[in-house]
This record gives sequence, C-alpha cells and structure tokens, in this order.
Amino acid sequence: MPISDKFRDECGVVAIHAHPEAEKLAYLGLHALQHRGQESAGIVTSDGEHLRQHKAMGLVADIFSHAVLASLRGVLAIGHTRYSTAGDSALLNAQPIMVQSNKGKIAIAHNGNLTNAAAIRGKLEGQGSIFQTNSDTEVLVHLIALSREQTLPDAIIDALRRVEGAFSLVMLSRDRIFAARDPRGFRPLAMGRIPALTSEKKDTIVFASETCAFDLLGATYERDVKPGELVIVGPEGISSRFYSPSPAQSSCIFEHVYFSRPDSLVFGRSVDQSRDAMGRQLAREAPVDADIVVPVPDSGNTAAIGYAAESGIPFRLGLIRNHYIGRTFIEPQQSVRDFGVKLKLNAVRSLIEGKRVILVDDSIVRGTTSKKIVRMIRNAGAKEVHMRISCPPTISPCFYGVDTPSKKELIGANKTVEEIRDYIVADSLAYLSLEGLKKACADGEKTTYCSACYTGRYPTKVDVEEILPAAAIAEPG
Repeated sequence: MPISDKFRDECGVVAIHAHPEAEKLAYLGLHALQHRGQESAGIVTSDGEHLRQHKAMGLVADIFSHAVLASLRGVLAIGHTRYSTAGDSALLNAQPIMVQSNKGKIAIAHNGNLTNAAAIRGKLEGQGSIFQTNSDTEVLVHLIALSREQTLPDAIIDALRRVEGAFSLVMLSRDRIFAARDPRGFRPLAMGRIPALTSEKKDTIVFASETCAFDLLGATYERDVKPGELVIVGPEGISSRFYSPSPAQSSCIFEHVYFSRPDSLVFGRSVDQSRDAMGRQLAREAPVDADIVVPVPDSGNTAAIGYAAESGIPFRLGLIRNHYIGRTFIEPQQSVRDFGVKLKLNAVRSLIEGKRVILVDDSIVRGTTSKKIVRMIRNAGAKEVHMRISCPPTISPCFYGVDTPSKKELIGANKTVEEIRDYIVADSLAYLSLEGLKKACADGEKTTYCSACYTGRYPTKVDVEEILPAAAIAEPG
C-alpha cells in the first residue's frame, strides 16, 4: 500500500577528489542526499591505483558500516543513491556501475533519464555488446568503452554527444573525477571546495546533486557544472571542456517545487526563497477568508509560511508528520480507514477544531492522498478546508528522470479544477499559475525552466512510443 502520492525523487550523486577519507565524505554526502532516493546506494573509491566498490539495497546509513567504509579507503570517490520505484527494484540496477574498459577501469553514477537509451541499446546488442543491467546508465558505459577516441576524456565526450535526454553524472577513473551535465541542464549538479589544512596539501574538490551535501562536508559552493560542460579534476588540476553547444536551458522547475531540500542552492538559486515566493504569490492569486494556514509537511512547509506571511493569516503546524516510518509496516486485520496516510500524518485537533483551514501542499498527483488529508482535517473538527497548491496542475508525465504516473493517472490531466475540488471534498481549491511559479523561481542568471509536466510541451523531441519501452528497461535515476 503506498503511503504517499508524490512524484518519486530521481537520484542523488556525489564525488570527492583528493581527500584521505574520500569514502567517508562520499558516505556523508549521500546521507545528505538520502531524500533523493531510498532504494539503494553505492560508493566506488580509488586509492590512486585500484578501484573498490560496495553497493546494496536499502538506506545509506544501513549499507555503509564502519567495516564497509574501512574496506573502501581511498582518496577519490563517487557515490549514488537511487530512488524507490514501482518497476524493477534489484541490486543489479544499483549504482555506481563499474567496468573494465580499454581506457582502464571506470565507474559512473547518473541522475536523469536517457530518452534514446532503448534505441542505442538495441543497436549495441546487435553488434555483440552484452548488458549486465537494465539501467540506461549502462548505455553510457558501453559507448565510452567502445569509443574510438584514444583518451578517456575524449571517449566520454564522444559518448555524451551520442545520448539524448537528461543527465547529471559523475565518473571515476584511477586518478581522475569527471562531472558532466546534459546540454539543456535538466538536472542539477554543483561543484564545491574544501580548503586544504596545509599549503603542502591539495584542496578537496567535491560535486553533488544539491549543495546541502556541501554543508555537511564543510565545503564551500563555487558554481554549478554548466549545461553541456565536462569538468575534469586530476593530478594536473581542474579543467573544463564544453562538448556541446548549449541550447535554451531547461532546468527542472520541480526541483524547486518539491524535490530539493529547502537548505540547498539548486540551479544557483535558494530553494527556500523559491518556495517562500511561491506561497506569497499563491496568496496574492488565490486569497480566502480563513483562520489558520496549515502546511502538508514537509514539502508544503515553506510555501505555507510564505502564504501566511503575505495573507496575514496565522501559520500553524496543524499536521504532524511521523519521520520514523520504515520500509514495511503491519496493518491491523480490522482495516483502518486511510491507514497509510494516518501512519504518516496526524492532525492536531486543538489547533484545527472550529477553524477555517487553508491547507497548503506542493502538488496533487492522483488526488487520493489529498482527499484523505482533507478528510483528516475535517475529522479533527475544521469548519472549512481550503486547499492551495504551490504549482500548476500536473497534466503530463516526465521523461527526463522523474518517476511520474501516466497521463491517465494524473488527476490534473483528466479533471477540471472544480472537479478535483469536488473529488477531494474541499470547500475551495486553487493552484499557483504557471506565470506565478516562474516568477517565484526567477533569478538574476535568467534561468529558464522545463515545465513540460504542467504544459505537455517538451523541450526536446519526445516520441512516447519510443520512450515508454525504455522506461521498462531504464528506470529514471
């Protein structure tokens, strides 16, 4: 039984160059990125000569014991945490993927989805390539290994030019770290630095999907890896090559709506500031007379704070979230209504009873969970429940690394706002406009965003018939 009706997070990647405890820093980085994936995790390290790997199903803290980390001692490391899916959940798809190639042993960790993976895989298999996983990431590994380019950086660039879709990736060789983003910059990837303790030592260079990992590592954010850029960190220092002319940037706006932690900088902008601005804009666009503003925790918290501040209506934590839900749970034989939601959330009756409540959430996907939460608020004694959503209705699936339901399962694609309001049994329902969302996420660098999930207009050519088979063999990661 699902206990959440949210989009599933993609994946998180981290890389460490030149640190005597690189494996521990990679572990800590993955711990900070655990929200981006809870299915499996892995780390590959290098001591300058040999690559070592460990990956397993489960959460980061459970996978990497002291003994495991001791076996991974190295000065370079990459790590990956993978999201939970409804599809093929198996250790063989855990990352990083490590292979022996004619360019030496390499490992790769990938966040995104290659939209032409199925076509490339079919062609490579026809030429005799044998795949060990059903992850689209392995397509990249084969392209690198088979490249006729003489050096590893050139082979990586050759491979990146052949794939389409969304990817932020980190790679590890014996003595180098590589980091790259796709030409449109769909998924985030930041670069930071940990200053050396003495002048004789090198600064440690780190990469991560979100800057919240840098805070835990004591690293300073320097910049994002740019769309279409390959950054190489090795004995000679840091170098950069642009392997593709960058078209219009199409960064995933849902990173600011839901995926990323509010304490992160993503695409160079504070996620917390974006969500606060979403809530304020939503209050301007969809005001309502009420007594309290209540967030659906945790992703609705900051938008609700913004809504309360703009409207002058008090903010109250009227829903309490249980943060200690395991991967499995036992339901009583005498079925409890809305059991899954009650396992995760509980209403504070003393705050809600007799009140007109504005309930703020980041999105409505299928509508089933929202309906149960509205019912929970009513059962706690609310006089009225007004639902406010800090993004537009989601009407189209994502093909760029986010596990979204099919169009027929998205309530926003099949019902009007009034029909959705009626379904979730709210007194009123309003969404933030697309223009309002873009305004809330704007910054000085003029980042342009992919909003295909709200418009159905994709920034790249999308052949659904081609991609859907790929989804079966290549889960977004």
